[in-house]
Amino acid sequence: MSLEILSQYIINGLMLGMIYAMVAVGFTLFFGVLDIIKFSHGDVLMVGAFAALATYIGAQAIGIVNPWLQLLLMLIVSIAVVAAIGALVAKYLVLPLKNAPPINTLLVTLMLGLALREAVRLFYPNGSNPKPFPHLLPNSELAIGGFSLRADSMILLLAGLATIVALRFLITRTRLGLAIRAVAQDGETAMVMGIHFERVVLITFALGSALAAMAGVMNGLYYNEINFNIGLLLGVIGFSAAILGGLGNFYGAILGGFLFAGLQTIGAVALPVLVPGIASAYKDVFAFAIVIVLIGWKPTGLIAERSSERV
Repeated sequence: MSLEILSQYIINGLMLGMIYAMVAVGFTLFFGVLDIIKFSHGDVLMVGAFAALATYIGAQAIGIVNPWLQLLLMLIVSIAVVAAIGALVAKYLVLPLKNAPPINTLLVTLMLGLALREAVRLFYPNGSNPKPFPHLLPNSELAIGGFSLRADSMILLLAGLATIVALRFLITRTRLGLAIRAVAQDGETAMVMGIHFERVVLITFALGSALAAMAGVMNGLYYNEINFNIGLLLGVIGFSAAILGGLGNFYGAILGGFLFAGLQTIGAVALPVLVPGIASAYKDVFAFAIVIVLIGWKPTGLIAERSSERV
């Protein structure tokens, strides 16, 4: 295998890992504050990607042609729409079920995800077919030795890293982050101390959903295509990554996301070589099989024991 092809596999694995990590961190935030699993998270990501695409089409229609301005508008609208959806879901679906059995919340959010998916498929113009996503980032290449690095891939990786670092800073270094961590540790005590429980939950769900919007836009920019089903697989993988790393652990979610992407990349490269006749398309089967083994070995997650904080 040439270094150029190897570099493409590495960059692809890093991009997938970044997207999975951002989705997994969202699951971690939701579980941290309310001990619930929001299974509509992947489909909320998909809505964010379609909101960004609709914004691009609107910007084109009114004569905005600067790609950086288009991208900025796409991010603003996508994040705003998806953050609002996250807060509304928390207020009207999740909080009313706070004292109900966890299976109720799981079922409601699962049905919400299905409703969002079908709504996009039915009401977005020609929504059942894949949609081309605009090329807005420079696609020049930088050759380092035998490795070839695309500018758009590096921009997306740095943007994802900056987003995760900024979120971690918010959680660990701000008053809002202190309130989120207090609610995550003990909601009742936090309320006694004067923290507005419902407001913190709504903000947390908005933050986690905004992170999904960012991941959805990154996914569209990298693959230049979206469809109404992208949230289904990304949601399952993000949740698996969160479980693998340790559900409720911020760094565990990041580790799980990159580990899952690494397994997919190894599967794509190694399976056709080790097992003749097996195509690289089986990389997901390989990755999920290894994850099942790892979860069986470490049911609480790979690094869950390192922290008593859940966000």
